[in-house]
Amino acid sequence: MQTVKIKPFNLIGISIRTTNENGQSSKEIAELWQKFMSENIVSNIPNKIGNDVYSLYTEYESDCTKPYTTILGCKVENLDNVPNGMVGSSFKGGNYIKTSAKGDLMQGMIVNHWAKIFEMDLERVYSADFEVFGEKAQNPSDAEVDFYVSIKD
Repeated sequence: MQTVKIKPFNLIGISIRTTNENGQSSKEIAELWQKFMSENIVSNIPNKIGNDVYSLYTEYESDCTKPYTTILGCKVENLDNVPNGMVGSSFKGGNYIKTSAKGDLMQGMIVNHWAKIFEMDLERVYSADFEVFGEKAQNPSDAEVDFYVSIKD
């Protein structure tokens, strides 16, 4: 676990509003991923800065127990051309705790790692948290994913 400073960035992708209550987010985010992959959303994102996929959690109603927005997408140069059916968001960055997890994406690796994060004694600010699926996440059965959790300055 390390503390890192994240610079502001723009993201274009698809989104849903969900909640962690009653396991709803696990089901709905899995469905969002299914749509993202089956419709090859990544190829339709303009002005991409690389092919890393971001799973970003933002617009928290309060904390991780209340509704929030999830966006699956890629970093982009600007938000001038957001395709129909997609969303564009600008994030101001800030201080983050970075952790990584390695394992099988199909066996709950992401949800399990978030459960560990929830147990950590962090001064979270619930502005925007995210995961980065880069080159090390290409093999779903042996993926390595970086997690970024926003914390107080």
